[in-house]
Formats: sequence, structure tokens, C-alpha cells
Amino acid sequence: MGIAIGRSGEQRRTETLLHRLTEEMMRSNNLGGLMMQDKMMQTVNAVRNYYVDPIDLDTIYEKAIPSLLSELDPHSEYIPARFFNQVNESLEGEFDGIGIVFNAMTDTITVLNVVPQGPSFKAGVRSGDRIVRIDDRDVAGQGIAQDSLVKLMRGKRGTKVKLAIERQTLDELVEVEVVRDAIELHSIETAFMLDKEAGIGYVRLSQFARTSYDELREALTKLRSEGLQKLIIDLRGNSGGFLDQAILIANEFLPAEKLIVYTEDRNGNKQKEYSRGNGTSTDLGLAILVDETSASSSEILAGAIQDNDRGIVLGRRTFGKGLVQTQIPFTDGSAVRLTVARYYTPTGRSIQKPYTAGDEMAYHMEIFDRYMHNEFFSADSIHFDESLKFTTPGGRTVYGGGGIMPDIFIPMDTVGITRYYTKVWDSNTIYRYTIRYADKHREALDKVSTLEELDSLLSADDLLSDFVRYAERQGIATNRHELNISRDIILAQLRAYIGRNALGDDSGFYYNIYPIDKVMRRAVEELKRQNND
Repeated sequence: MGIAIGRSGEQRRTETLLHRLTEEMMRSNNLGGLMMQDKMMQTVNAVRNYYVDPIDLDTIYEKAIPSLLSELDPHSEYIPARFFNQVNESLEGEFDGIGIVFNAMTDTITVLNVVPQGPSFKAGVRSGDRIVRIDDRDVAGQGIAQDSLVKLMRGKRGTKVKLAIERQTLDELVEVEVVRDAIELHSIETAFMLDKEAGIGYVRLSQFARTSYDELREALTKLRSEGLQKLIIDLRGNSGGFLDQAILIANEFLPAEKLIVYTEDRNGNKQKEYSRGNGTSTDLGLAILVDETSASSSEILAGAIQDNDRGIVLGRRTFGKGLVQTQIPFTDGSAVRLTVARYYTPTGRSIQKPYTAGDEMAYHMEIFDRYMHNEFFSADSIHFDESLKFTTPGGRTVYGGGGIMPDIFIPMDTVGITRYYTKVWDSNTIYRYTIRYADKHREALDKVSTLEELDSLLSADDLLSDFVRYAERQGIATNRHELNISRDIILAQLRAYIGRNALGDDSGFYYNIYPIDKVMRRAVEELKRQNND
């Protein structure tokens, strides 16, 4: 669930590890070649020098290294050269492509958003377009997996790809040629004022990439100009990333000389990170949202805020990934991510959940076990080891040994889930309707630039009634009783998906999901309550 490595920290740890390996090899050579007594090395040399048939050792290494690492912890891994760029791409901040956000849920590539000033924007691709052919390959209705579609459109910058586009206003296909270029990836999906009257802003942070801190600073500047006084940082679904970015973001909110995190290696060597006192947001009220998929750097940030009594953490217990990896590159372009230390929160908590070396399946199935034991629905189902009990300076009780337990537990919400809702959701009827709506109102949606304008446009239509009629035409009979139960969740999702289609980021989505998101709503309540305390 993500990696907890920092830019500077990663380099330091890699250099230290490689230095130690070199020293050990030199020491072995000086002692008469003790290194050659290692069974692995002896076996490799025997195969190389004496095996009867010609053999490709590189192929053997590709199989042997992952097998070796699989006997360690669940996060040490081998990255083959052919996958290296793909694995690191999301954290590096950019990739080469055509610059669109699309969805293929309806077996057709539907363009949801076009990156402003990106390659597709310059070629004339618009939101709502359907891509039916890529170069000479038909892709509409072919059942091609979404990751395969991504590969067809991506490529080295400067190369060209031809798209055949179906546009709602035209009878004939539109042919465009897109020149691939660098596309910036953003780890902040959206930042907007959730409650302007109370001065509460909302930031959705999806991962800790190389640009996350800079993106957050930019978002905070924008929100402050709109009256920001209190902030919600949503880390739900954020599986981690670079440790240094979590440290920089924590520093933004903490006063000087507060411990953020420390790591400890096999020899007991500790590396501590303290806040520097130069953060520009130490005055903001703060709430952190987490769930069972928040991991690694997300847990570092949440733990730093919680252990320093700086803000409240809401949601469900986090994943529990407290291991630090360093990346060791090889000359062929492959790499090993090796666990070299554990990290600890300011109170001394190790939040790494228990694991059995070599049993990665059980480790990842632990989340499913939590669900089956009702943990997602009741805090009483969660049991911590009393020997791992810690106390924050402000007197809050916190526990180590298995993720970050939020200050305020909010169960998974099943309100509004009926058979009718399940039918319209599982059949993609909700999504298909929103695409149809966007096509019908494209001119009006293109003029929308603010959440207020979006709200005004959507409120002018009776979306729910129109959707019900559409669903009936798709063969889904209306159950009025179940519709009344599911009314709020269906309407919120209709507005959210249309909102995502209308605006250039995800603010239209999360703004409209807010009314049915109990975690967001409780965070707003708690931040408002602070005004009265």
C-alpha cells in the first residue's frame, strides 16, 4: 500500500545501503573470499561455469529475485525493467500522453475532461467526445480493458496518434491528430470551499507524489483568498508515496520543534524529523479523513497531527503500513525496493500491522477479515493490545500495532442501499444517464465555471424524475418504496457525475457527494463546534 520513501531520505538510505554492501564485499575478499562461501553465490557460479546446456542467467535472476524477496516482508519487491516507469510514474509527477480524462464503463471511450493546454486540447478534442478508433484500430464496443486503452493512447512525447471521434452534434466522425507530450499528474484532486460561511475548505489528496507539498501550498493560497479558516484534508483511499512529502505537509501545520516521525533501522539507528516552525498554516483548524485504505505516508501525516494534538482524525482505522523501503536500482533498468527500517509516530507508536514473512496473501486479506468481523461498522469490534497503549501530550489515548485509529469513528454507510439502487448502479444506468445529460446540455455545461453556477444549473432540472423515466426505458422497473429510500444517494451521484463532467477538476464531484458523505459532514460539524468551545 504505497511506499514511504523521501527524495533526500531515499538517496541517503540507498547510498548508505550500497556503501555497506561494498564494504562487506571488500571485507569478504580481504578474508580470502568468504563471500564465495555463500550458497547462493556458489550455486550461481556453478551454473555459470559447469551447467551442461547454455542458459540465460538473466532469465533465472528475474525469477529468483522475486522468490527471494517474497520470503521477507510484504512490501519488499522486485521491479522488472519493463515495469519500472509504470510503477514509478504516478509518483514522479508527469507522464507522456495525450492529456484526457476518460471512462470506458459503457464500452466506449468517453472523454470526461481535457487537460487545459494539453495535446488533446490543442488538437480540438472536447469533453463529451467518444473515441471510436485509435490509429487504425476500432475500440468502440470491442470489450478492450481500460488499461489496454491507456497503452494505446500513451507513448513517447513527440510521437503522433490519430483519433476518430464521434461528436454528438455531428453526423460524421471527426478525425484528429494528437502529438503526445508531457502531462502533469496532480496528487490533489480538488480544493474548494465546502462551507464558505464557516470558512471551511476541503482538499482531496490522492497520493504523496513529488509535487504534493507544492500543490498543497498552491491550494491553500487559493482557499485563503476565499476566506479559509479551517481545513479538511481527505486521505481516504490514499495508499501513500514519498515520505518527505508527508513530512513537509505535516510541517505546514505544526509549530516549531514538534516531532513528526522517526525511523529506526535493524541496528537501532534512529532518524528523527521535527517541524521547523516555518509552516504557514499553523493557525488553521484541521480535520483529517482516513479509512482502511489510507496507508504509509497517509498514516505518517495522520499520526503526526493526532499525536501532537494538532487536529482531529475521523473515519475508520487505517491500513497499518509502518515499513520504510529504499529503492536500489540495477544497471538494466530494474530495481529492488527493500524494507530497511520501521517508522514510528511522535508518541512512539509503530503502526505496522502484524504479518508473517512469506505470506503476502494473508497480509492483504486482513482488510477483508476486518470487514467480516464487523470492524467497518462498529468501533466495538476493534480490539487493541493494551501493552501498545500511548498517550498524547493533550491526554488522548492512542494505540500502536495496527494502523491509526481515528479520534472519531464513523462506520461504513449503507443507508439508501436498496435492490432498486443496486440495479441502477450495477448496470451503469446512473453513469450512462449522466453522460446522456451532459451531451444534451453540453453548451450550458461548458459555460459553468463555479460551483454556484453548477448548483444553479442542476437545481433547475428535476434530475431524479428524468432519471427514473430513463431507467424504465432501459428495462428497470421503478419500485417507489425503494426509490424513496435511495432518493438521496441516487440524486447525489447523478449531480456528482454531471459535476465532474462540467468542471476542470473534481470539485463538482465532491461538492455534490458531500450531502451523503457522513465523514465529510461530521468533520464540518466538529470544525464548526470548535468556534463554540
